[in-house]
Amino acid sequence: MGLTVREKAEFIGTFRWIEVFLMEMLARWTPSTPEMEVKILLGRHTWDCAQHADGLGKRSYELRAPLHYTLTPVNAYKMLFDEAAELSATTERVAILYDAILPALAERYQYYLDHSDLLLDEPSFRVIQRNMQDIMRMRREGDDLRNQPDMAHIRTNDASEKKASQWSKREAAVGVFVAHGPGPALARDEQAAIAGGAS
Repeated sequence: MGLTVREKAEFIGTFRWIEVFLMEMLARWTPSTPEMEVKILLGRHTWDCAQHADGLGKRSYELRAPLHYTLTPVNAYKMLFDEAAELSATTERVAILYDAILPALAERYQYYLDHSDLLLDEPSFRVIQRNMQDIMRMRREGDDLRNQPDMAHIRTNDASEKKASQWSKREAAVGVFVAHGPGPALARDEQAAIAGGAS
C-alpha cells in the first residue's frame, strides 16, 4: 500500500525542514570559514538548499498542507543536525556535509520515491528528482574543491573521515525520521482547526 496524502505531506514537510536547516547552517558557516574558495561554494550551496526548500514548500500546499509546511523530524534525527551545525573546523564541515549529510539526504529522498506512486504523485517526484540531481552536483563540486592543489589542507583526513562515518551510521540507525501525526486528519485541516479555536 502506498503513502496516504497526509503521509506524503509529512514527508515533504520534513524534507523541507532539512533543506531549511541546511540553508541556515551553511549561511552561518560561510562568514566563519576562513578559506575564500570554501566560502564561495558554501554560498552557492546555500542558494541551492533555499531553492529546494521553496519547491518542497509549494508542493506541500498541493498535498493539502499549509503553504511552506515544515515538519520537524523525530528528535534523534534533529539532534544529528544540531551536532553537525556546531562543527567549526573547515575540514570537518566539508566532510560532514559532502560525505555524510548530502548522501544521507539523497537516500531519504530515494526512499520516498520507492514508497510512493509516480502516477499519483508525479509533482513530488519531479521536485525530489530535481533536488537529488542538485545534490549529486553539489557533492561533485565539494570533491572538486578538495582536489584543488591549494586546498590540500581541507581534504578529508582520518579524524574528519571518522566523524563523517560515525554521523552516517547514526543517521541510518534512526530509521523512521518523519514525526507522523496520529489519525487521518490532514495538516491543513489541523491548522484550520487551530486557527478556528483561537478566534
